Amino acid sequence: MSWIIEPGFFGNQTVQTAAIAGVLVAAVTAWVGVFAVIRSQSFAGEALGDLGATGGSGAFLIGVNPLWGFIAVVLIGAGGIEMLGSRHRSARDLATGVVLGAGLGLAALFLYLDTTSSSTTGATVTILFGSLFAIAPSMTLTIAVLGALAVGLVIACHRMLLLSSLSPELAAARGVPVRALGAVYLAALALAVALAALTIGAVLSTALLIGPAATALRLTRRPGLAIAVAVALGALATLLGILLAYDSYYWPPVNDGWPVSFLIVAIVFSGYLLTYLPSRRR
Repeated sequence: MSWIIEPGFFGNQTVQTAAIAGVLVAAVTAWVGVFAVIRSQSFAGEALGDLGATGGSGAFLIGVNPLWGFIAVVLIGAGGIEMLGSRHRSARDLATGVVLGAGLGLAALFLYLDTTSSSTTGATVTILFGSLFAIAPSMTLTIAVLGALAVGLVIACHRMLLLSSLSPELAAARGVPVRALGAVYLAALALAVALAALTIGAVLSTALLIGPAATALRLTRRPGLAIAVAVALGALATLLGILLAYDSYYWPPVNDGWPVSFLIVAIVFSGYLLTYLPSRRR
């Protein structure tokens, strides 16, 4: 298969780390993302992803691993959205916009300070657009633990979460703590977004969170099957993106390689289009 896979692909430790971390994150974001689509919280996912830029740039400024900055600020942002919002979607969207605006203002300040106070180049690009090939092997265990925590929160309350997602009024009438449940899910969403920001960047994290989930829900309306399909699609897109990014170093005329984050997002978007266009014709 040398005409598809360039030499050294399977034996490259950087590629192996990227594949392990990428598949783990793709599985977590797809699992959590299915409920984000069902709950119509894609905008919240986008806002939390953009807030990740604030945390990542702030962490870089003080010399801390960007992952912890992503997690801290995204969790704070999720809490702010929950506190300022309410059960009404319009109020929650307003709170999301307010928190997003404040966070992006801080991100602009931190990114400016990063570029003026440090001699390290590429920090802004790494924070905003990520790079799977820059993840250290020691981070894979941390990613697995945080991912398991995010998925565990969803699994622990998935029946109540599904009911409140489809009909908040019916869930409240049956005694489901809708507000507390929403807070728990936002915590899981924040962890998933933070992990996605680490791998493909804060700006592009929503693509991995929403893309495979939205595609899966066009193929099936069964939540359990949709989660399985979304996980498979996310993992496949990630692995294909890593393969193409590795091969692109050998593509003429310029052998600089294509950004892995761009390739993953392009594959995710193409997969969604393949299911969206036939449904429009039907």
